[in-house]
Amino acid sequence: MKSILQRGFTTAEFEMRATKAQQKMRELEVDAIILTTEPNVRYFSGFHTQFWHSPTRPWFLILPAEGKPIAVIPEIGASGMAGTWVEDIHTWASPRPEDDGISIVASVLNSLPSRFGRVGATLGIESHLRMPVANYLQLTTLVSKEFVDVSLAIHELRQVKSEAEIEKVREICRITNVGFDKIPGYAKAGMTEREICKQFGIDMLMEGADECPYIIAGSGQDGYDSIIMGPTDRVIEDGDVLIIDTGAVRDGYFSDFDRNWAFGHASEQTKAAYRATYDATTAGFEAARPGNTTSDIYNAMWKVLEANGALGNDVGRLGHGLGMELTERPSNTATDNTLLVPGMVMTLEPGMVYAPGKSMVHEENIVITENGAEWLSKRAEPELLIIK
Repeated sequence: MKSILQRGFTTAEFEMRATKAQQKMRELEVDAIILTTEPNVRYFSGFHTQFWHSPTRPWFLILPAEGKPIAVIPEIGASGMAGTWVEDIHTWASPRPEDDGISIVASVLNSLPSRFGRVGATLGIESHLRMPVANYLQLTTLVSKEFVDVSLAIHELRQVKSEAEIEKVREICRITNVGFDKIPGYAKAGMTEREICKQFGIDMLMEGADECPYIIAGSGQDGYDSIIMGPTDRVIEDGDVLIIDTGAVRDGYFSDFDRNWAFGHASEQTKAAYRATYDATTAGFEAARPGNTTSDIYNAMWKVLEANGALGNDVGRLGHGLGMELTERPSNTATDNTLLVPGMVMTLEPGMVYAPGKSMVHEENIVITENGAEWLSKRAEPELLIIK
């Protein structure tokens, strides 16, 4: 079933995002926020293009204390930005290394009302500026306002999804499940990781994914030791365990979950490790409710893993936020302690080292609702699937 979900968002969606951000700006006492990364520019403008893959040109979106965002972008993107709800668009002929839009950005910022004398920028945690450092430093000298970090505030705005955003994640999760469900029908010993993943990606594209930028695979006799590499040309053999973890995209929103299979047979130890991670997702799901925290989710899952003999967890966290990016804040760790509220889209990703050099990782996608968590991915089987 090909996707029929409408693409993009209504103007009302962008108005809501801007209004929430401007309320936060008043609390933070900033007169404007300058946004420079693809997800942040797209979140507040709707400007959606693959051209961000080119690192040559910087792009700027300025959110004033009142009204619509202001775009300062290369001329090549003018017609695309004009198709969004943004009306005030300033352009220059980029690339122009001697002044790649900096003087225009400074002029716009200086022209805005200066109630607080501060400009917000994404300078801190899990953020970056997609512009040369030298240009940013120059901008701070050209603008008659102090630059302050608002990265955490932007994260907090984006981590609570609207119903329209949640439906986009739900749809790409459906598409991803279709791809995973087809794997046992063609995967077999003698194929390489790369061959299996290639067909998997094709199936998701045929079902309606726009792209599959993240498909990893790990395999080995009765277990694997890495979940971020591959796929490789390693040939799957009888007795191997294979994990595929994917982040597929439709209309700018990601899925992010994995599946595990054994070929021919698996040891009781490996089957038990799979069962432990599955049970850990159950515990995490039950803990994922409003009023709890990301650390409550972590503790619930780690308790199950530890009780089942986990030797450790080298991932560093047991899940994270999900949406316009493959991974977003917050993180499910022992110390994150982010309060869970309805609208947060999360992954549950319990993982354990169950023997030297052997890991088992299981991941699902959920959304926090008023009444608890809801599965966005179709949950995996409770027992490790054996492909004969």
